[in-house]
Amino acid sequence: MPAVTVLGLEGSANKVGTGLVRDGQVLSNPRRTFVPAPGQGFLPGQTARHHQGCVLALLQEALQEAGLESADVDCVAYTKGPGMGAPLVTVAVVARTLAQLWNKPLLGVNHCVGHIEMGRLITGAQNPTVLYVSGGNTQVIAYSERRYRIFGETIDIAVGNCLDRFARVLKEVAHKMLASGECTPEDLCFSLQETLFAMLVEITERAMAHCGSQEALVVGGVGCNMRLQEMMQIMCAERGAKLFATDERFCIDNGAMIAQAGWEMFRTGQVTQLEDSWITQRYRTDEVEVTWRD
Repeated sequence: MPAVTVLGLEGSANKVGTGLVRDGQVLSNPRRTFVPAPGQGFLPGQTARHHQGCVLALLQEALQEAGLESADVDCVAYTKGPGMGAPLVTVAVVARTLAQLWNKPLLGVNHCVGHIEMGRLITGAQNPTVLYVSGGNTQVIAYSERRYRIFGETIDIAVGNCLDRFARVLKEVAHKMLASGECTPEDLCFSLQETLFAMLVEITERAMAHCGSQEALVVGGVGCNMRLQEMMQIMCAERGAKLFATDERFCIDNGAMIAQAGWEMFRTGQVTQLEDSWITQRYRTDEVEVTWRD
């Protein structure tokens, strides 16, 4: 079977990235980050404008780094969702345009599945229980019968967003405790982090026990946190299991993860028709039919 090269475009939040993957090899993976003013979050409109200003330069950078031309690309994959509406639309428009200009198939990819498939590729994990922790999503996931099944998830606010928001409002909500000298900002941040991470580790362990799993994989932007990885490693060691994790090159949102998931989908015959190439802010991990496993 000839080699398949997929271009992936990611832009669901404050990162915009383009990546090229060919048969399990990451050829390039440049990205840019929108950084708002200190103490502020990133708003959809501002983030989308940032992505608009970066994405074409990133595309050129990805092709140059990989030593490829548009004719070498077999498929264009983009993040369909979940994520922020305006940034998602920005990247989807670029993907649709490229697919038509280059006369290439198009593929809409689930962002969460992108994280999982990139983690599996980079670490070599075969069938892990996945702890997916990021700014916008927090889920414990395991594969079964052509679906990534969700064993637990946050229903109000994702862990990454929780940590960010707590840091921003710390002085407003805890001023009495801080003023009295009862504790420091560092004390409160540490306590919140330890509590949240302990909850994540416990639910992951329960899912591993339920599935009889001996592998755990941590993905998502918060998955870069070394304390979280340390706590997961302790749990896995006690179970005689193995922990798989990546660094910020692949944990944080990137184009190559969309390219890798797209590559898996494309080689099993999946293609997104142009009239179906919309985006959705609500695209659950367990909605995706996983045709490339088993």
